[in-house]
Amino acid sequence: MPRIHHALALFATGMLVSGMLSAQSQDEVIAKAVSPLPEELRADATVYTYDDNGNRVTLKVGSNHVECAPTDEEGFTRCGSVSQRSRRDLQAKLSAQGLEGEDLQMEMQKAENEGRIPARVFGTMAYRRFDTPDRIQYLFVISMPNATAEQLGMPTGFQRDNALQGKGTPWMMRSGTSGAHVMIPINGTEYSN
Repeated sequence: MPRIHHALALFATGMLVSGMLSAQSQDEVIAKAVSPLPEELRADATVYTYDDNGNRVTLKVGSNHVECAPTDEEGFTRCGSVSQRSRRDLQAKLSAQGLEGEDLQMEMQKAENEGRIPARVFGTMAYRRFDTPDRIQYLFVISMPNATAEQLGMPTGFQRDNALQGKGTPWMMRSGTSGAHVMIPINGTEYSN
């Protein structure tokens, strides 16, 4: 029986990947997936996606400390540290089970509190790209768990409008919580607004 489940999982994974790749070649999917990263990290990054059940599917095995997912259905292309892989994997599983929004965040926090996933690492980078000009197109995010804007000398005013004009500056979100992070819109590149 386990062989049947394994075969079905491989078949489903193949269907997912082939559907995604039918519109684009695998090389194009991988190139776009790593595009949020600084140039020096792109060639050696891992590229992965998830099937409908939230199981990880590796499209390209990398050798450095970052990994990227192809553009999702919301239009985001995201990359982050491999040290946070188990967090992303759990989030994919929970999302596949229908959790979203605040319920999803509460379950992730519970998993962290119980030690099922590692805590966010202070200073961990995440990289994000969005393809249309109505959102911040190119953004770096630095995890700062439990830090406050006052401690770091950070503003908390949302910079979306300035970033859309190519004049974005960093700001802090969720100050003082385990999910505190600094948003850094990247200006003046081919991917910027």
